This record gives sequence, C-alpha cells and structure tokens, in this order.
Amino acid sequence: MGRGRNRSTDGLLPGKRMTRVYRAVLPPLTLGVLLLVAWDLATRTGAVSTYFLPTPWDLADRFIDEIRHGELLDYTEETATEALAGGGLGLAVALPLGYLIARSKIAAAALQPYIAATQAMPAVALAPLFAIWLGYGLLPIAVLCALLVFFPIVVNTVLGLRGVDPEVMNAARVDGVGWWGMLWYIELPLALPSVLTGVRNGFTLSITGAVVGEFVMGGEGLGQLLTVQRQEDDTVGLFSTLVMLCLLAAVFYGVVRLFERLVKR
Repeated sequence: MGRGRNRSTDGLLPGKRMTRVYRAVLPPLTLGVLLLVAWDLATRTGAVSTYFLPTPWDLADRFIDEIRHGELLDYTEETATEALAGGGLGLAVALPLGYLIARSKIAAAALQPYIAATQAMPAVALAPLFAIWLGYGLLPIAVLCALLVFFPIVVNTVLGLRGVDPEVMNAARVDGVGWWGMLWYIELPLALPSVLTGVRNGFTLSITGAVVGEFVMGGEGLGQLLTVQRQEDDTVGLFSTLVMLCLLAAVFYGVVRLFERLVKR
C-alpha cells in the first residue's frame, strides 16, 4: 500500500519521473546555452558584424524594452488573432473532410489529388488573389492561414481513422452501436492522438500564414512590423520580432500539447 502512495499520477515513481524530466529538459537547455555562448563569441570577437547579427545582450535589451514600452504585444495580439481564426477555419473544414476520405473510397479517389495539389501552390502566390477576391483585413489572412492548417490536419485525421482496428468496430456494430456512437465513442478516441498531432502542427503553421498574409496584404501584426523593420535596416528589431514569433509558435504548440496530455489521462 505504501509503495502505491509514492507513485505519481502518471504511474511513475518520483525518481523515474524526475529522470524523465531531466532527459526532456537538459539536452535542449544545454544545446541552447552552447549556441548562446557561440553566438556571443562570434559577435564579441568581430567574427560576425553586429550589423548582420546583433549581440544576444543587445537583442535581450531590445526585446524587453519592446515588451515594456513598445507595441510588440499589440502586434503579437493581432497576428495571434489572425492565426487562431485561420486555424479554426482550417480545422472546421479539415476534420469532416478527413473523415469522408477515410471512410469513403470514392471520396478519397476524387479528393486526394486536389488536396495534394493545394500544397504545390505557395502561400505567397495565393495571397494577392485572396486580396482581390476578399479584400483586405482579417478574412483573407485567415483564409490563407486555413490553407496551411488544412493539409496536416486532413492527413493525420485520415491516418488516425484508417488505423482504427476493424475488429473493434465490427464488435461494436454487433452490439448495435450506430453511426454517431461509433464515431463518438470508438473512432474519435482511438484516432485522437493522430488528429491532435495534425492540429498541433497545423496551428503552428498558421502563424506562418498570418505573417505571409501581412507581407502581401498589410495589417497590424508582426508581419507588418517585420516589413517596416526591414525597410529601416533595423537588424536588432528584426531579430526581436523573430523571437516573438518563435515564442508565439511555441505557445500554440504547447497549448495543443497540453490539451493532448489532458485528454489522454
């Protein structure tokens, strides 16, 4: 009984759990420190001009100053709104379409070539068309984000549903489970890990779609800020904005990952 109480909620002993944490945290942390030291040495010794690569300390000062006194958070909020809107739109289309492809051979044969063809068209080439068709503002940028989100979610939804054991589904049918019960209680739970992997990757890509959309169609987000900083040759500002984009992508990825872990419990 005492041994059982010492186990954590995920079934691991505290020592083993800490070992897992160390293995997950220490390698990327060590690599990050080494890269930071190399970066500092490269700029401090003059091997790389600070015009092209600012020192990590100048970048940290600029980033903190932009957070405290600048408008970086306002730009970030705009980009996050566009990415979330596009991600939601892509998710709403991709999930039912993925189910249709997974469960209908005719639909799969008809749709898969066109879905694959959408990935051959670069987002930056489609953005001007969306501006002509939909105007400017949130809607065309959200649609552009949705296109980037759409493909990984569709692919992973199809893989997850096709990976459901047919014997489990046949047994459920014998017990009288209908279409909705099959989907909600059997297919969705078993396919959920694969689906959430697609959602995680897709929502991370939605930030790229938002930035590309702002490059072409304007806006008030981080893409527009990058355009201004590029025109002003503001290298430190460019790096500061890129850091914020990386943090935003990490937040999106982490939130979906956290949801995935909560669902698995």
